[in-house]
Amino acid sequence: MSYPTPNIEVMGIMNVTPDSFSDGGRFMQLDKAMQQAGEMVAAGASYIDIGGESTRPGADAVSEQEELDRVIPVIERVAAELAVKISVDTSKAAVMREAVNAGAHMINDVNALRAEGALAAAAAGKADVCLMHMQGEPRTMQHEPRYDDVVCDVKAFLKKRVQACNEAGIDSSRLYLDPGFGFGKSVRHNYQMLQRLQAFHELELPLLIGISRKSMLGAVTGRDVAERLPASIAAATIAALKGARIIRVHDVRETVDAMAVVMATQTGENL
Repeated sequence: MSYPTPNIEVMGIMNVTPDSFSDGGRFMQLDKAMQQAGEMVAAGASYIDIGGESTRPGADAVSEQEELDRVIPVIERVAAELAVKISVDTSKAAVMREAVNAGAHMINDVNALRAEGALAAAAAGKADVCLMHMQGEPRTMQHEPRYDDVVCDVKAFLKKRVQACNEAGIDSSRLYLDPGFGFGKSVRHNYQMLQRLQAFHELELPLLIGISRKSMLGAVTGRDVAERLPASIAAATIAALKGARIIRVHDVRETVDAMAVVMATQTGENL
């Protein structure tokens, strides 16, 4: 069975936080963030996903102003200096508004626009929106997550959030979906979702998938975060073969190469 595979885009992760699980603290300074963004664009990234609050399990909350102070200067510089689409990784309405005004093309919300004012903030702009599923919240989401059927339950949640967006004035043409690997799911849940990823195409919206370096990979390889590149490439390739449109990763160059092979296999292009 084949799945829809138009052009697959790679989204580079830019965490301007001190405590993200993989690269926390590395890009807190603006010049270092810009250097990393430039390297990701040169490596083939179509998007830079800029986040100012860690969503790893157990992460502490960040105030609205602190998050703004972290992400807006980076978004402004990237928008001014680099030819790349910008995504802002946030759940706060004020950050969404300011980020879009600063040049962001996408709002990437792990909370699927459920926070107060988030739907209105997204509707007021023209940016695309990625709706992600998360059971619970980052501080508690990995405490014994339970589902009747993880794929069916996540799909039902996303369908309801799409309806809420449409009712708020956000057209489906602006929406992407992310089932939320690692966000309130056990290792078993994560692999069930990856195995059955094609089921989410029933919602008829493009998928944005982020599995890069996550604990589900370490659980089956025994590798620490810094040693999960091969597993990340394998997961990205599986997701792309099952129809993912955007792959969100830390390792851009290697993933861009892998996606070129996937697209050549699926379409026969670039041969």
